[in-house]
Amino acid sequence: MKIVKKYTFILTTILAITSSCKDNKSKTISTPEPPFTKEGTLTITKATDNTVALSLDIEFAETDYETQTGLMERTSMKENQGMLFIFPDSRMHSFYMKNTKIALDIIYIDENLRIASFQENAKPLDETGLSSKVPVKYVLEINAGLSEKHLLEVGDKIDFTRL
Repeated sequence: MKIVKKYTFILTTILAITSSCKDNKSKTISTPEPPFTKEGTLTITKATDNTVALSLDIEFAETDYETQTGLMERTSMKENQGMLFIFPDSRMHSFYMKNTKIALDIIYIDENLRIASFQENAKPLDETGLSSKVPVKYVLEINAGLSEKHLLEVGDKIDFTRL
């Protein structure tokens, strides 16, 4: 009788373990692409003659979560769209392209709303840090090549409004 109980216990344990094991095939967890949500507008004005160089619909990134995820998982963005990061204070900032699938121009903006520096054509999925090189309070991400196309320069003025 002891042997039967012992084998019953062993068989029950083996069945419990094998039935609870999952398929060993690796599964990829994918994050759905967030949709663009227009939260405001932004205009860049040339410092030399006050002409409008570029107008955009923008999303804001202000919370820790928003600033950490930015444009991650996006596969495209319209030419007239961008994301404006707003930080609580002016300091050196560094960005990277982890999980960002589109090439971007990263425009660093000082507390006076003037372009302070650029990182043009940031490569998708590259985790290299891209420094502002100077203290900034704002960062604007736009499609790669737009900075050159619209001849944006250090000193150009940014103005934005919320909807």
